[in-house]
Amino acid sequence: MSITPIIPTDEEEPIYNGLFWLCYLANVMLVTANAITFRFADLITYLGGTEELVGDIVGCGVFVALIARFFLGQGIDRYGVRRLWALSALIFVVGAGGMTVCRSLGWEIFALRMCFATGIAGMFTCSVVHIQQKVPQHRRTEVIGSLGSSGFVGMILGTQTSDWMLRSFAPGNAQFYALFGIPAFLGLCYFAIVIYVTSNDTHRRPRVTPAAHQLLFRYWPGQVVVVAIMMGLSFTVISVFLTRFVSQKELGGIGTFFAGYAVSAFVIRIVTRRWGETVGRNKMITLGLMGHAIGHTILPSITEEWQLIGPSILCGFGHALLFPAVVSLGTESFPRHYRGTGTTIVLGFFDAGAIIFAPILGSIIDRWGFTPMFYTSASVMTLTATVYTLTANHSLSKDIAVPQQQEFCPSLEEAID
Repeated sequence: MSITPIIPTDEEEPIYNGLFWLCYLANVMLVTANAITFRFADLITYLGGTEELVGDIVGCGVFVALIARFFLGQGIDRYGVRRLWALSALIFVVGAGGMTVCRSLGWEIFALRMCFATGIAGMFTCSVVHIQQKVPQHRRTEVIGSLGSSGFVGMILGTQTSDWMLRSFAPGNAQFYALFGIPAFLGLCYFAIVIYVTSNDTHRRPRVTPAAHQLLFRYWPGQVVVVAIMMGLSFTVISVFLTRFVSQKELGGIGTFFAGYAVSAFVIRIVTRRWGETVGRNKMITLGLMGHAIGHTILPSITEEWQLIGPSILCGFGHALLFPAVVSLGTESFPRHYRGTGTTIVLGFFDAGAIIFAPILGSIIDRWGFTPMFYTSASVMTLTATVYTLTANHSLSKDIAVPQQQEFCPSLEEAID
């Protein structure tokens, strides 16, 4: 979320303050709302749809969100975070609120999922943009990770809440009124917090605000974009299709998996918050990819609910390492005044992973079952980790020194502006 701390003059001065924790709470609310809707696949199958249709709807929603990111980044650079952040929250409320009452598999559910995905994309993007503007370069990876740990709290709350709703409400419409109505309400609360924490923000518009595709080609983030795509693949597996796997095998609910996932990721995120400076972000990426791959490999053999804990810990480990490393590495090739667009581009590759793989994975499930789907995702991530390990520069001095140099050496545009 947005942070408005005083930038520390030395490394010992704290960079967390009251507004940070208020924004931490807001992020918990957002992820809780999103995690409750992990049961979206159940809604589609309840309405008579197939797993492949689930993948198509999710893929279409993320595709529109990806397109919106390109305009979002330019909008942030031009108008500032505050306006785009508030607008994204309202779009999310429309999407979640509409799915509360929508009982059609026609264009309406596609449109609402597009609003839902676009709103989430904007909310997360604006929060990461704002955080990077408020902290020193050498603390960016740490603070992105620290704020991101709020998501793991929300993940536990959201999945446990959705399991409770399914047990407490009569099967059918009542369950889905709750599963999408509560996220819409949380979105409104989130909107109110955004308005408050950005009330004193000011924005200095760059003289030139190029389109996202122009900045992408000029400041290409490098091979880290492939890793971002793999994160989209992994999150599609656990947030869309895992719920169907758990239901089919009658393992209880998804709360057990996401509790282990979130606790693991939270602890690892805190323990490794300075690894960007000590271990190196490239090594964090390799370890994170393998955590996801091994976790997905184990999932097909699960026969009891408690056995979900093992793969959940591995996947949580992977998430904890990957997100701050990928965002930090991917955005630092962009000048500071284009960091808004740079962040939307990097996060857009997460969406690209969902666009590419959601329909493919859904099709694999319909034709051959869940086991080949899990093995496919694990194999793709293992291959990516292997190639990345062999080709990335794992020099710790290069990983740390180069970004700092870039931050303090203005580009031509910054010098002119």
